[in-house]
Amino acid sequence: MATFISHSPEETRALGEAWGRAAAPGLVIALSGDLGAGKTQLARGLAAGLGITARVHSPTFTLVNEYPGGRLPLCHLDLYRLDSVEQILGAGLEEYFHPAGVAVIEWAERWFDQPGAPRSPHRRVWLTTLTEDGRRIDYEDLGA
Repeated sequence: MATFISHSPEETRALGEAWGRAAAPGLVIALSGDLGAGKTQLARGLAAGLGITARVHSPTFTLVNEYPGGRLPLCHLDLYRLDSVEQILGAGLEEYFHPAGVAVIEWAERWFDQPGAPRSPHRRVWLTTLTEDGRRIDYEDLGA
């Protein structure tokens, strides 16, 4: 497992941007962390690294935002409002766990930590708030 200490939202976005520049088709990035921990900042950086110029915002109320137009398309999911694997499957979101481009999933523990959820290779990311602007970002690639 690797750890990155971010001292600002800009540093969090820069990490995401580096991941976006290196991303291959099929990459799934599974984010976990409290509200305000920097999940959407990381997703914004990822989009920038993919060459996506659209404004990225959290899909909390829509569940999924899709961003074409970059080197690879980006699907940004938010599972906060879903409580079970059954609800995620019922919403038709499973297809996003095997993307043609890149998928970034906020509140990923609602899928990846649940018994009975199908598994796929992904980068698992945990964001922890250290200070007002400081974040600890732990990550590892699983199942590849």
